[in-house]
Amino acid sequence: MPPTKIFTSTKTRFMALIACVAIVAAACGSDVNTSSTATEPPPSPSNPKTITLVTHESFALSEDVLAAFTAETGITVELLTSGDAGTALNQSILSAGNPLGDVIFGIDNTLMSRALEANILDAYESPLLAEIPDEFKLDDTHRLLPVSVGDVCLNYDVGYFTDNGIAPPQSLGDLTDPALKGLLVVQNPATSSPGLAFLLASIAEFGFDGDYTWKSFWADLRANGVRVSPGWTEAYYGDFTWAGGGDRPIVVSYASSPPAEVFFAEPRPAAAPTAVVEASCFRQQEFVGILSGTNETAAAQMFVDFLLGVDAQNDIPWNMFVFPVNSLATPPPEFVEFSLIPDNPLSVPSVAIEASREGWIEDWTDIVVR
Repeated sequence: MPPTKIFTSTKTRFMALIACVAIVAAACGSDVNTSSTATEPPPSPSNPKTITLVTHESFALSEDVLAAFTAETGITVELLTSGDAGTALNQSILSAGNPLGDVIFGIDNTLMSRALEANILDAYESPLLAEIPDEFKLDDTHRLLPVSVGDVCLNYDVGYFTDNGIAPPQSLGDLTDPALKGLLVVQNPATSSPGLAFLLASIAEFGFDGDYTWKSFWADLRANGVRVSPGWTEAYYGDFTWAGGGDRPIVVSYASSPPAEVFFAEPRPAAAPTAVVEASCFRQQEFVGILSGTNETAAAQMFVDFLLGVDAQNDIPWNMFVFPVNSLATPPPEFVEFSLIPDNPLSVPSVAIEASREGWIEDWTDIVVR
């Protein structure tokens, strides 16, 4: 069956439905980096600059949108992609003080506290923040600025389950059913942000106490033949039956993956060939920040303003398949129609993620892959 349509009308209703994960960044004192004051004229077509954006391999904007930014500002943006967001952050921490680039995009709410603790980002209070609702402003030090929001969820190949007469999962607990043995692929939470989001979803769902905990769930998944891929690309375009021609009809992906399958199909189908398990969804928000040590502070700030502005925000859905956060942006109707927006996405408090993330990953590794 096609995914449930929760939103089909206005941008206002979308904003009302989005209830962001309640994450409050730890307040920092004098150790917070602040952007340096440029001592030369800002970038312009007559004073061109090149900056490097450190990001994950799923970052994308339309060529004409980026070209318009370059034409207006004189700033050329070169991409340095590092697989998943977790990998990009790890490399940025290792290169602290001598950054690989000028700006980083893709750090999400599961990695946020780690990035802030590492002190690798300069503060910048973009004027475009005035157009973004407060619920998306999770870092009051302005080192990580909100760009997009979406949900990490289980996706499944509708045709596989129809053709084989098997009921698709409707909850996380269903994944341990022997009828679904060997059908699930997930990402490693140590290297993948959706993998980490899915681990946190299981922690939110099953908790730590009682006869059945999140650790029990993962032990059962291992016994039921779960496969672990290093990142989203390998899982979705390698192992997933629909997109990759693999042998796994259930994959950890995004609530917005079904509209991608509609958008890129020729001809476009009336219903999406993949569907989302709403009860599995974990809210994910992505941020942009300026890397400390950049020699192009003014250009980096202008690019951050661009990502938060309406032109880039309107371009995000059909390129990165997540929703914009700028209140003046308008998601395309088709994108909204085929996207599922969960009423009650799973969440874990940021203080718990900050305190226990590495321990949870270590425990998960012991249970699932060792």
